[in-house]
Amino acid sequence: MKTVTLGKTGITVNKNGFGALPIQRISMTEAVKLARKAYEAGITFFDTARFYTDSEEKLGEAFDGMREKVYIATKTGAQTGEGFWADLKTSLGNLRTDYVDLYQFHNPGFCPKPGDGSGLYEAMLEAREKGMIRHIGITNHRLWVAQEAIDSGLYETLQFPFCYLSGEQELALVRQCKEKNMGFIAMKALSGGLITDSAAAYAYLAQYDNVLPIWGVQRERELDEFISYIDNPPAMTEKIASVIEKDRAEMSGEFCRGCGYCMPCPVGIEINNCARMSLLLRRAPSESWLTEEVQEKMKKIENCLHCNQCKGKCPYGLDTPSLLERNYEDYKKVLSGEVSVK
Repeated sequence: MKTVTLGKTGITVNKNGFGALPIQRISMTEAVKLARKAYEAGITFFDTARFYTDSEEKLGEAFDGMREKVYIATKTGAQTGEGFWADLKTSLGNLRTDYVDLYQFHNPGFCPKPGDGSGLYEAMLEAREKGMIRHIGITNHRLWVAQEAIDSGLYETLQFPFCYLSGEQELALVRQCKEKNMGFIAMKALSGGLITDSAAAYAYLAQYDNVLPIWGVQRERELDEFISYIDNPPAMTEKIASVIEKDRAEMSGEFCRGCGYCMPCPVGIEINNCARMSLLLRRAPSESWLTEEVQEKMKKIENCLHCNQCKGKCPYGLDTPSLLERNYEDYKKVLSGEVSVK
């Protein structure tokens, strides 16, 4: 079984982390079953967040009475010290525990530091001194915040999007984390669903011995795929390398990762799917994206106010309104039969 150590935290786990964002979309019974099955297969790192509605509660139910057997990471999106303590108290209650193994700032628009006036980092230190958290981490989608976090020496882990569609800048973050003995947790390892070959995704990330991928799991068959890789890890073969090269060619340039930080939209556009619909149509069974329900969602793009709120919030600097328009035009052509995605 291949393992990875998260830098100076000393946390050593199977090289498959369980991303618990998707379990907010399923029932308590289904979520508990998935989490326990993952644990029984050897997966012991579970990542959730205060922001993920009832995800924490579901993990709390799954591991009640066996807390010491798993590592739980969660996150706070608080902007103040007061908000930090409220989030932490709620998370501990939801998770049915008196400590969190890794507590992370959740995609802040800056790198929290002592003396910055927010009181956030001071609260982290106090929580660690009190034994309420064991390690301090940060998650982000902005390269400059991630770089500042690494340079600061204040954080034990960085969680950042990383997959085979990543560029040299992301690779540089991985290398620097290794040099500084800082754990690197890879979110968006399947690029928000755009990568459809999990074996290729796994084989690519397996090349980096300091990277822990967290796979977002919602269905048992998805979990079974990653469990199968524990004893039979996919290797970087010529076939897999060709899959990666093909995907890189298809998804080069501007594309939405589906992170959702642009939301909510004032007129209700489901931006995180609508802005990447052209790719979704071509990388998944297209029928599921051509239903009346999805058509109605895409039609809302006609109501775009061009307020540019989404553009301003995008951590990747995308021109989101323009991306929405291009995806909608393509979608209409697919619906009319002018363009085929078969």
